[in-house]
Amino acid sequence: MRRERRDDALTARVLAAVHKIDADLHDGLGGRGAPSAARRLRRLLAAGSVVLADLNGPVAVAGQAPDEAEFTALLGQVYEHATQAHRPPWTAVPLIVAGELSGALAVREGGDAELPAVAALVARSLDHAALRRARSRIAQADLRTLRAQISPHFLHNALAVIGARIRTEPDRARMLLNDFADYLRYSFSTQGDYATVADELQAVQTYLELQRARFDDRMELTVRMAPEVLPVALPFLVIQPIVENAVRHGLEPKPGPGAISVSGFGEGPLCVIEVEDDGVGMDPAFAQAVLAGERPRRAGAAPDGGRKGVGLANVDQRLRTVYGAEYGLVIETAPGSGTRVVVRVPRFMRGVVAN
Repeated sequence: MRRERRDDALTARVLAAVHKIDADLHDGLGGRGAPSAARRLRRLLAAGSVVLADLNGPVAVAGQAPDEAEFTALLGQVYEHATQAHRPPWTAVPLIVAGELSGALAVREGGDAELPAVAALVARSLDHAALRRARSRIAQADLRTLRAQISPHFLHNALAVIGARIRTEPDRARMLLNDFADYLRYSFSTQGDYATVADELQAVQTYLELQRARFDDRMELTVRMAPEVLPVALPFLVIQPIVENAVRHGLEPKPGPGAISVSGFGEGPLCVIEVEDDGVGMDPAFAQAVLAGERPRRAGAAPDGGRKGVGLANVDQRLRTVYGAEYGLVIETAPGSGTRVVVRVPRFMRGVVAN
């Protein structure tokens, strides 16, 4: 019984150490946590010294530093054959990440028996770090694409509306021009990849005020946002493209007045954002094709009809890249029945800070 308790305690300590090492290697071997990871690995392996190395050489040393020439020769053996090598008093094993050689883990005076298993855990942590960096690069590229697609149609119409009111309603024209400047400033901001729901909502309200002026105030706006979701961080430019899609492809083709609502609330660990319009709607299969990035055209659509939903597809892809496949957009629609687009994101996400 005592032995079982000791074994359980040892397992718990090992798991705790592995969890901390994973956190240390959050940014890979080149990150600031590498020295801390080396110190934890030294304790875990009960070794005299531990070295973490990338393909260019050591990046973190815990304990006595190795002789440079001897250690270079050791790494050369490991990297040439991608297998464990031994040059007394050092033993080193390769770190294989996503099927590719990425570095080595070396120990001195102890830990040889456990070294391959621990190296596999380190490689797994590095694999997770590489995946996070890849996701971030994809999300950034998609954001650049979305900014490049900001509708010239909207920009032209907004300026035309402001110009038309300069003589008849100079005060409102001045306010609309300020709104237009705020819209451009936010849309092309280089502050970061994330924003709060409150920031996104402010940008949406600015955009909708410009659209209301273009609709001669025939567009009814409703915004309901629960206070608890306002500080939630989400990828930059998520809500506004959905709202723009609702206005352009839902309300513009509809004769007479229209209504659009934006709401947000907490749902357990999730933040839920809904954008709904009472516009012309669309066939559900058409909506699914839009999200798949197929850019379908409706019968009788204008020559740029293939652009319909480009923003939605971009937002959907970025959400799935950042949070996982289960966090894409949900579209509820039918011809003549309007459209509702639902966004669900985690309310709390480690390592994500809005600017």
